[in-house]
Amino acid sequence: MKRSGLLLIAFLTAATPTLAQNPGQIARVRGGASCPGCNLFQADLSGLESRGLNLSGARLRQADLSLSVMNRTRFSSADLRDVEAYGGVFSSSNFNRADLTHASFVGAFLDGSSFAGATLTGTNFSGARLNRASGLTQRQLDTACGDPDTALPSGLRIPAC
Repeated sequence: MKRSGLLLIAFLTAATPTLAQNPGQIARVRGGASCPGCNLFQADLSGLESRGLNLSGARLRQADLSLSVMNRTRFSSADLRDVEAYGGVFSSSNFNRADLTHASFVGAFLDGSSFAGATLTGTNFSGARLNRASGLTQRQLDTACGDPDTALPSGLRIPAC
């Protein structure tokens, strides 16, 4: 009896979403406030126009940043896995040490942004402008994908999606 009770508790604990989104924090960011370390899981930030935000260490997993204009935003060490950022403008933003696994930056403008130490596994940069980005390595780009319209810094290439 004790063992089955412990198994039930373990199952319920594992099934409970412990890191669900925080509506108050999402509202703050939508209003233009910085929110380092915030839980913005699955946040709808599409069309947001704000610059200079500090979202360092924030959890933005599965967030929608489509058509956002977020120039000079700090995403360093943020969780951006599975983010949709179609057509977003992120010039001079900081993605250092961020996890962009399986994110989509199709048609995004990322000139002047920094990607030192960022994880780009499965990231789609088709049609993105990265030609003045810094911190990108060939090793990082070998795990991402793009298309002939992906603009990269001189000497770098990206596999086709």
